[in-house]
This record gives sequence, C-alpha cells and structure tokens, in this order.
Amino acid sequence: MKPENKKNSTAIEKDIVIIGTGFGGLGMAIKLKDAGNDDFVILEKGASSGGCWRENRYPGAACDVPSLLYSFSFEPKTNWSRSYAGQEEIESYLHHCEKKYGLTEHIQFDTEVASAQFNEQQGRWLLTTVAGKQISARIFISACGQLSQPAMPNIDGMENFAGKVMHSARWDQDYDLTHKNVAVIGTGASAIQFVPEVAKLASKVHVLQRSAAYVFPKPDRAYSKLEHALFKYVPFLQKAWRLGIYVDHEVRVLGFTSLQFMMNRAKKQCANYLNKIIKDPELREKLTPNYSMGCKRILFSNDYLPTFNQQHVSLETTAIDHIQADGIVLKDGRTLKVDTIIYGTGFKATEFLTPIKVTGLEGKVLNEEWHKGAEAYLGITVKDFPNFYMLYGPNTNLGHNSIVYMLESQIQYTLKAVAALQASNTKYLNIREGKQALFNDKLQSKLKDTVWQKGCESWYKNDAGKNTVNWPDFTFKYRHKTRSINLKDYHVVKQA
Repeated sequence: MKPENKKNSTAIEKDIVIIGTGFGGLGMAIKLKDAGNDDFVILEKGASSGGCWRENRYPGAACDVPSLLYSFSFEPKTNWSRSYAGQEEIESYLHHCEKKYGLTEHIQFDTEVASAQFNEQQGRWLLTTVAGKQISARIFISACGQLSQPAMPNIDGMENFAGKVMHSARWDQDYDLTHKNVAVIGTGASAIQFVPEVAKLASKVHVLQRSAAYVFPKPDRAYSKLEHALFKYVPFLQKAWRLGIYVDHEVRVLGFTSLQFMMNRAKKQCANYLNKIIKDPELREKLTPNYSMGCKRILFSNDYLPTFNQQHVSLETTAIDHIQADGIVLKDGRTLKVDTIIYGTGFKATEFLTPIKVTGLEGKVLNEEWHKGAEAYLGITVKDFPNFYMLYGPNTNLGHNSIVYMLESQIQYTLKAVAALQASNTKYLNIREGKQALFNDKLQSKLKDTVWQKGCESWYKNDAGKNTVNWPDFTFKYRHKTRSINLKDYHVVKQA
C-alpha cells in the first residue's frame, strides 16, 4: 500500500467538501441541505463565516450593489437599514443564514487548505490543510471567490518602512489613526470608502493615485419604518422592488458591451458631479480619468471627492520611486514623511484558488494549466479536474449587477451535477475538452469588443492582457446556460 493510501485511510471522509463561507459557500450548503444532502463539510480559514465581508472590516466598508439585490432570493431580509448596506450588516446577514439553516455544525473554522489532489482510482479528492489534517470527498466545491487574496504592489524599499503598514483587507482595528500622518496607496473601490473615514482622524493624508476613477454620487438612503413594514407584511412588494432594481442594473451591461455610446451620458454625469464638488481646476484635472469609462470599475461615493477639499488631504499623482524608513520618495525627488501606509490595492482577482495547489488527472496542477489565464466551462468546472466545481470562478464577475444572482445560478448547476453523480454508479464527471474550449473561445471573442479590453489596464486582466474575470453578457443568459446539466458534455466514468 502506498503512503498516500495510508493517509487516505486516516482522512475524514465526506461526500462533499466546500471551501469558504461567504455567499457562495453558505448558499451552496443551504441548497445541498434542501436537496437532502447532509454529508458535507465546509472548511473556513477564518474564525467565523462571512467571506470577504469578514475580511474587509475597514472603516466605511459597504456594498455598491443595492441591499435588496445583494441577498439570497430564497432568504429575503425585510429590515435592511439602508438601500446600500454596510459591511457589518452584510456580515450579520450571513451569520443569520448560517444559524437559520443549521450550517455551523458543518463548518470547520480556522482551517486553511494547502492542497487538493484527485485520486482517479478512488474517484475522490483528498484535501490537506496547512495544519496537516486531511479530508477525503467525492465532490470538491470551491467558494473562495475572486476577492480573497490581497494584492500588494511591487515598490522598491517597501520592507524598509519603519511605521505602521496595513492593507484594506487586513485592517488593524486596534490601531488608532488619530493625529497620524498617513499615506494611502491606491484609489479603487476600497480606498474611496476608507479615505474619508481616515481623513476624519489623521492630521495629514496623502492619497497616491496612479489613475483617476469615474465616481458617481451614491443613491444611498435609510429605509423608513413604513418600508420595513411593507417588506415584511407584503412580501410581493419587496420581490417586485427587487425585480425592478435587477432590470435597471441588467440593461447597463449594454454600455460595457454592444452599446458603448451609452457611456457618454454617464461620463457627462460623472464630469458634472466632479465639477460641482471640486472647484480647484488643478485638483479637478488630477481627478479626471483619461481612459474609457467602464474599462476600470466605476465607483460610487458621496464623500470621497469632497474629502479632497480639506486642507490636510492631498492628492499625489507623481509616481513612487521608492519607500524608505520614514516615508515615500516620489519620482520628482520629494519625500512624503508619514508614520502609516495603507494599501488600498485590491485583490489578486486573476489568481484563482491561490495559494491552494489543486492536482487533477495525470498529475496536472490547476495553476500550471492556467498559465495563460484561468478558464473553465461556465466558469464552474475544468477539464481534467473531475467532480470539482467553482463558485465565482473565471469570467463570472460582473460590472453591472449582483454577484449573488450569478452565484445562485452556479449553485443550481452544481446541485444538478451532484444529483447526477449520486443517481448512478458514476465515479466522476470530466468536462470534455472541446466543450470547454468552445465555450471560452466564444467568451473571449465577445470580450474583445467590450470596454474592458480597450484603453486601460485593470485588475480584470492578467499580465498577458487576457480578461479572466468578467462575464460580458446579460446575467439572465448565464442563468439560462446553467439551468440544467447535459451529461453529453462530460466524459462519464463509471465505477468498476
């Protein structure tokens, strides 16, 4: 008997293993239980559930998708405090889902996965944690998402800085920013939320910007008691309201894809908002984007732009030369003396499942197979990695609507794959190479003509310029594609 098989014999055995307890992992688990599947375990690297809403605890953290859309269709929340919920409320909603559906007993917290290996003879996955624990399962579902690994820039001398350093996704809530001199590197979706909050406390804030963002005012407001009562006692009203928001957001995909002239009106709205808030012409010029609208993520904030009108807040657009013990040296020779550096530099969105080593048939390693860019069939399953399913996988991110809708589509497809495996003596399902290739060829062809591919670099694309992140079409079309599983798309390998 091989040493690996000895390890397998001591592994915890489950039918299904899930990684992650964000919207994807919890939603998958809830629907598995609904379908009568109780033999599963959820592995969570953190001490509690919540996914990116547990990780991103920086001040001002909130969603830029309306609350009514940013929740499960099967678990409506009738008392959202605001039309755009904050981090704490979203995290609380996920904890509520965990408890209501009895998922806590299935979760192993503080359990980070190091590797996952498929055993073809057994038709099972063997997952090994960082601590050395092993879990064996027929079906492996990743709900790690695209926004789980913080990205740090490559700046000379970063390690030499003597002050406090933190990333927005690893915020130190015990650190007091009062009277500090702070540098913020990055001006993306996280920075526009925490910069105004940092400015309330710090003595000086230097915001270092590589490229300006298109910023809309955020149509956020508190829900009234009457609205809460109507949502609770007239459920149809909330469903209709949710549908209206969905349709309003859904048509926006046309501005990113086939009707890009639609962005002209939106671009003018952003310019008008900028002109209204920022009176200083030099500062306004710095805050004016020089690329096609939508190429990078469009941002929403009511307090980001006004923050720059404060005397103790400066916007720096000169490139960074290096970082030294007492601050940041710019290319023009100036030194910004600071005692705190905050990186708002986003996530490694194109490095799916990193740093987990996933090994499939014939010893193939997933990230090696993806060396030219991640791809999957429907963004869910990958050739030669049988019985492996991803939620929020390659090319399933959105620029116009709620990712929760996409996740529910992926969950339903995965459920059908699980049912197909359980209904017969099937050992594993392996998506056919031609099916995966055809799907991704069409997808990349459609992406070529989108605004995401034109005029700028963004976190949507990998180093080679391939967009491995976004879905370039209507979400209802994606739901149609994932409504059922066709076993003819797969190599179906039976038990001996």
